[in-house]
Amino acid sequence: MKFFRLPFASKLQIVLLVGIVTGFVLVAQNQSADVYRYGLILLMGSALLQVVAGNIPPEANLISTLVRLAVGLAIIAAVFGIGIWLVPILARIAANPNGS
Repeated sequence: MKFFRLPFASKLQIVLLVGIVTGFVLVAQNQSADVYRYGLILLMGSALLQVVAGNIPPEANLISTLVRLAVGLAIIAAVFGIGIWLVPILARIAANPNGS
């Protein structure tokens, strides 16, 4: 099959897109709350990884892809961490705009 001859980054992007579509299908059903829950987890995880993997060149090999994926996820984690750290500070400033 042609899929197995593709570079690793291309395979990863295809798998993540299949995960996103599968997650949508599982979320769209209305028969089981458990299936909905698993679909939502699959959709969120695949979408988060696709944000990072979409910025990796499709011709990247395994090591390059994993390094770039780790760096991208570290950046996302840092942005979330800084946001969580800033919320109480900004809320305190907004609650007391005069500084008193």
